[in-house]
Amino acid sequence: MNTYKYPTKDTWKELVKRPVLEQQEISDLIRDIFNEVEKNGDQALIEFNRKFDKAETENIAVTSEEIESAENHIEEELKKAIQQAKENISKFHQSQKAEIEKIETIKGVVCWRENRAVEKVGIYIPGGTAPLFSTVLMLAVPANLAGCKEIILCTPPDKEGNINPAVLYTAKLCGITQIFKTGGAQAIAAMTLGTETVPEVYKIFGPGNQFVVAAKEYAQRYGVAIDMPAGPSEVLVIADENAVPEFCAADLLSQAEHGGDSQVVFVTTDLKVFDETISAVEQQIRDLPRNRMAGLALENSSFIVINSLEEALEFSNQYAPEHLILAVTDFEKYIPMVQNAGSVFLGNYSCESAGDYASGTNHTLPTNAYAKNYSGVSLDSFVKKITFQHLSKEGLQNLGKTIELMAEAEGLLAHKNAVSIRLK
Repeated sequence: MNTYKYPTKDTWKELVKRPVLEQQEISDLIRDIFNEVEKNGDQALIEFNRKFDKAETENIAVTSEEIESAENHIEEELKKAIQQAKENISKFHQSQKAEIEKIETIKGVVCWRENRAVEKVGIYIPGGTAPLFSTVLMLAVPANLAGCKEIILCTPPDKEGNINPAVLYTAKLCGITQIFKTGGAQAIAAMTLGTETVPEVYKIFGPGNQFVVAAKEYAQRYGVAIDMPAGPSEVLVIADENAVPEFCAADLLSQAEHGGDSQVVFVTTDLKVFDETISAVEQQIRDLPRNRMAGLALENSSFIVINSLEEALEFSNQYAPEHLILAVTDFEKYIPMVQNAGSVFLGNYSCESAGDYASGTNHTLPTNAYAKNYSGVSLDSFVKKITFQHLSKEGLQNLGKTIELMAEAEGLLAHKNAVSIRLK
């Protein structure tokens, strides 16, 4: 891990950098994968399963029998936990539904906006070393609430060609019936282009590694939208003298264990908390089954002592973290200072894991400083907003002269005539 004490602001630009792969190398690989999927469809996906995941799959589609049998491989206690998380996520996202409000901007001119669901969406669920069934909840629940007509799911199989039962159970619980055994950039290509089995979609959702992020960005060349560039996990913890070092360390490691390309940042105003948090990290990591991955992430991570909480917030806004934890006493005072963050956790007991699983907020969030210009996934992510307007005869009379003058000033006389012909 990298430690810094009272770094000057002119060094912050270097401190907020993320570990990245060579972009040209990634771009060439993504292009080749898309070309192969476009050319060979399902067979390409089967070959990529063998190449990247060491998985043998005869068929890409998960059968209804596989989905039904998954329930028998899940402990009842875990089922109840998933169901409770689904209830909380549903409750929070249901509250985001907006009522239609008609506005009369001038007498006789009424404007309003209505939501329409994105009809066909694709959900990508990372697999590999940690099959994220929680992400199924985060994406499928709002997709269903929004009214999406077609929701498909892609996730990588294990070496036996199977999908984790918890992923299948959660998908069924959320009403998803089309599930496909394909992961990585090739899954994004399949949802973008369509194959004999995998339908093409209008918008792709879900986090992933740098290859998945690059593939989602590449998909936009084909007119397919994406939720956001959501890549390797990251967290920034701001702590004052009353923070609990063991808690801070646990939160940092909860993100570090995602993988070696994750990044965690610890910023504190207190030297004692600084030293004790580093010691707690070193102690807790020994007991983690995924300590090797967490250790790799820590190599690219920073522990910083800074002058004040105001300066810490300024640093955080420059970093723009996916997750921000304010382990400070008077956190209400600092909420207005948070400008760039995906999701914020307040106080010593708001562990980041709560948002990852069951508090209700969405855990699909912008990474790599994209919190400066992207929001996390919400109900709005699954809808388009269409504006409507109605002008009565009186309305056009009230507004017509304004439109005519503006159209003529721009030299667009056909625009002016569309009003004039009606006024006459």
